[in-house]
Amino acid sequence: MFTGLVTTVGTVHGRARVGDELRLRVEVAGLPGIHRIGDSIALSGVCCTMVALFDGVAEFHLSTETLRRTWLGRAAVGDQLNLEAALRAGDPLGGHLVQGHVDGTGSVVEAIDPQHGGELWAAIPADLARYCVAKGSITLDGVSLTIAGQRDHQVGIAVIPHTAANTTLGSKRVGDSLHVEVDVIAKYVERMLAARGLSS
Repeated sequence: MFTGLVTTVGTVHGRARVGDELRLRVEVAGLPGIHRIGDSIALSGVCCTMVALFDGVAEFHLSTETLRRTWLGRAAVGDQLNLEAALRAGDPLGGHLVQGHVDGTGSVVEAIDPQHGGELWAAIPADLARYCVAKGSITLDGVSLTIAGQRDHQVGIAVIPHTAANTTLGSKRVGDSLHVEVDVIAKYVERMLAARGLSS
């Protein structure tokens, strides 16, 4: 479980195909705390397991399922990823409950200034739009965000300068892919209402 509060940005150091799967090497030295092999780390919102660690660079094994559902398979050496370590008992929950289980991929429709932020608009899959409400939570590339506006199958986010400068959202350009995870509570509510025959 994560909070969507990105701790640091790490650079991709290497990638190697292993059959249909992928080994991705990412700099994690900026993550606070002590990290060990087997730890869960969110890579731009995707929960991945650290399988090796050497001199501040971790290796992650990405399954075919992860490659199918995310854009991590296209991550190149030099690309930057938002990083967050898994929530530990007693840690403050400053964002919202984020599982690191990506629901789909969207794309940037209107970009923001890398230092000053602004209004970021993102297209999201049509089947996820029903989970989005004004002032509700959404996770884009691992960043916990509040929905400020909606139109068609797009969400608008008011990104503050700190978020723009300290995550990869500030460097995203129009057309760039985004991992989308909607609020898990909304999905649970929908499932419970469906079981009672109350959903539309």
